[in-house]
Amino acid sequence: MTDKTTLLTELNDRSREVFRRVVEGYLETGDPVGSRTLTRSMSERLSAATIRNVMQDLEYLGLLNSPHISAGRIPTQLGLRMFVDGILEISEPAASDRAAIEATMGEGGADVGSLLDRVGAALSGVTHGASLVLTPKHEAPIRHIEFVSLSAERALVVLVFGDGQVENRVFTPPAGQTPSSMREAANFLNAIAEGRTLSELRTQIGREIAARRMELDKLAADLVESGLAQWEDRGEPYERLIVRGRANLLGQEGDLEQVRSLFDDLERKRDIAEFLDLAEAGDGVRIFIGSENKLFSLTGSSLVVSPYMNAERKIIGAVGVIGPTRLNYGRIVPIVDYTAQLVGRMLSGQGKR
Repeated sequence: MTDKTTLLTELNDRSREVFRRVVEGYLETGDPVGSRTLTRSMSERLSAATIRNVMQDLEYLGLLNSPHISAGRIPTQLGLRMFVDGILEISEPAASDRAAIEATMGEGGADVGSLLDRVGAALSGVTHGASLVLTPKHEAPIRHIEFVSLSAERALVVLVFGDGQVENRVFTPPAGQTPSSMREAANFLNAIAEGRTLSELRTQIGREIAARRMELDKLAADLVESGLAQWEDRGEPYERLIVRGRANLLGQEGDLEQVRSLFDDLERKRDIAEFLDLAEAGDGVRIFIGSENKLFSLTGSSLVVSPYMNAERKIIGAVGVIGPTRLNYGRIVPIVDYTAQLVGRMLSGQGKR
C-alpha cells in the first residue's frame, strides 16, 4: 500500500493545490468545500467540473470525503495527516499569544503546581481548546514523613522535603491501624528517609523491611508499604494531570455525549500519562489526529503535545491542547511548542529569555 509521503509526492501541482485549499477551507470554517468555491481561489482558471473531477480522484485516494450527496468535500483523517506532515507551514507564535502565556509565569509564588495550573488555564484561553499539563513528581530529598489518622478508613501522609516544600495526600490505610502503629511506621521511615528522594526511598523500603521485620510491627510495615505506594501512584511516573477548558470543547463540538466520552478518557490518568511516552518518540511537538491517538475513544479529536525538560535536559512533563480535528494547526503547534520551552526554562530557573 502506498504510504502518505509517497502519495503526496505523486500528486500533480493541480491536485496538490485543490487538496490544500479544501483542507485549509475546512479548517477555517468547518464546512465542506465545494468546487464552485474553489473556482474563485485557484491560481489557475479552472471550471467547476474540472475541480470536481480532481476532487473525485482525491476521494478515491482516501484523502477527501463527501459527507452528503452533492455536497462539497472535507479531508479524511488520512488527508489531515498528510496535510500536517507535508503541507502545513509553521511560523512563530504571535506576539499576543506569547505575551498571554508569559504573563502567567510571573504571577503568584514559586510553587510549581500553581505555576503549571496557571499555564494550563492560559493555554486553554489562548487556543480556545482544552489544555493538558502533565506535571512532574517532586523529587527533592525528603526531610521528614508523618502519618495522621483521619478516620478508620482514611489517613493522611505528610512529606516535608529538603527544599522546604510540604505535600499532603489522603489514602486508605490497611485495616486496624492504631496511633501506635502509625508512630512506629513514621519513625521507621524517618530513620531511612533523610537525604533520599521518594523514588529512592521506595527502593530502600523493601530491603529494610525484610532486614528489620522483627523490629517493625506487621501493621506498621503494611502502613509503610501502602502509604508510600499511594504516594507513588502505583508506579506512575507523573504527579497529576491538569485539564482546563472543558467548556471550550462543548462550544466547538456541540455534542455533549462526545465530550463526556472524551473526558472519561482524560480521567484515566494512567492512559493519559502515555502521551508523554509517545511525545518522547519524536522531536518537539507531536500531533495525534483522531483515532490514531489511542488515548481517546472519541475519534473526532486531535491532540497537539510537546514535552518539557529540566535543566539536565530530562523530559519531566508535557503540555498539550485537545480540540476537534478541525484545529488551526498552524497556530496551535507553535503555541504549544513555545509554552513547553517556556515551562522548561522556568522550572530550570532560567526564566524568560
